[in-house]
Amino acid sequence: MTVTAGQARAKVARAEHLARAVHPSPRMIKEAMSEVDGFNAKFAVLITRLVGTMWCAYLFAVIALIGLGPALKPGGEGIIAWIAQTFLQLVLLSVIMVGQNVQSIASDARAERTFKDAESILDRLDLHTEGGLKAILDRIDEIAPAVSGGEKPPGGGG
Repeated sequence: MTVTAGQARAKVARAEHLARAVHPSPRMIKEAMSEVDGFNAKFAVLITRLVGTMWCAYLFAVIALIGLGPALKPGGEGIIAWIAQTFLQLVLLSVIMVGQNVQSIASDARAERTFKDAESILDRLDLHTEGGLKAILDRIDEIAPAVSGGEKPPGGGG
């Protein structure tokens, strides 16, 4: 099974998004904190960025597993309660946040590409851009007299 260039680019892009979401650098965290004002907002961004990492999910999984022993003992809260109240809440919190970060970064990248594509299209439609709509209108102006008069258009067209 061969991988096309588009699939390879998509895999690279996904890997880049995942790396940025799973391992945010201190620079990225500082940048995110600079986008908000006030202590509470900065603290909330810091906590969100730290908890929303796979490393935090791994740490929460270890903490949850420490509590597994008492849950298995008779008279303990039981395995079902441990899974629902401890493991899922601790671990899935971080994993869901990582997934949302990955999706957000990928969405931002798609929006940036869409913007660049739209900009390129609008540039080509501009009447003053060489090779764009101007070239088409000039060619129509050239062949219009020949077509209306029944003559062959200049350039050997049909």
